[in-house]
Amino acid sequence: MRTRRYEGAAHARRGNEHYAASGNVDAEAALVAVDVEKYYGTKSNVTKALDGIGFAVGRGEYIGVMGASGSGKTTLLNCISTIDTVSAGHILIDGVDVTTMGRKELSRFRRERLGFVFQDFNLLDTLTCYENIALALTILRVAPPETDRRVQEVARTLGIPDILDKYPYQVSGGQKQRVACARAIVTRPTLVLADEPTGALDSKSARALLESFRALVHERDATILMVTHDAFSASHCDRILFIRDGRIFHEVVRGNDSRRQLFDRILEVVTLLGGDSREVV
Repeated sequence: MRTRRYEGAAHARRGNEHYAASGNVDAEAALVAVDVEKYYGTKSNVTKALDGIGFAVGRGEYIGVMGASGSGKTTLLNCISTIDTVSAGHILIDGVDVTTMGRKELSRFRRERLGFVFQDFNLLDTLTCYENIALALTILRVAPPETDRRVQEVARTLGIPDILDKYPYQVSGGQKQRVACARAIVTRPTLVLADEPTGALDSKSARALLESFRALVHERDATILMVTHDAFSASHCDRILFIRDGRIFHEVVRGNDSRRQLFDRILEVVTLLGGDSREVV
């Protein structure tokens, strides 16, 4: 097996380095996790879902998170998205410590700073694709001319301008997911969180969606954190964090590698760990 030193091997510890006692955060970091822990259960039966996780995500970075079922990756995503709360540690998004915010503050923060892409699309069938995308801007009280400009712009980036007048039930699964991506990015959030976004798609639609994610990163400077079981999906990312037993145990950084080379390196990690690739990817 080809060996190499993975570039940026200290990424998994960056969160702790970025966040000092004063609370100062590197301005280049869109997301910083610092010693994040999450416990479930009672004193007599405690499950430690997250065990001191720390990392940082730079602005305009496309990050993949991989791990077997029960590894803690979904719990991590829930904590970052503010759907769940941490038991200890800090999560900072755009320099704001979301672990210290109240319910009303979090609700507003989610609307303004976070974008979500789910496996099952979560589009409203009674609204057209245009209206589904524009809804988030309407809630934020963006003026209609600006709303139209933003919707048309993001639709062009994702290759869906010709379906804006159609309803979700009139388009394919891949097109629905690209509409969902447009809805997530149209508010210009600090961070887009994607939870197994290709899970309900065929291979052709999945490839188109992942290429759309790359376009969002390169053309709109989006920051994306994607949880996935799939090595092919992860190979489109700039960096992949592997989680096991609630801890980050390894990372792979794309560097100058092609997508195929990165895919092979992801599989190398699985082999290096001595596990069945199906358990991780």
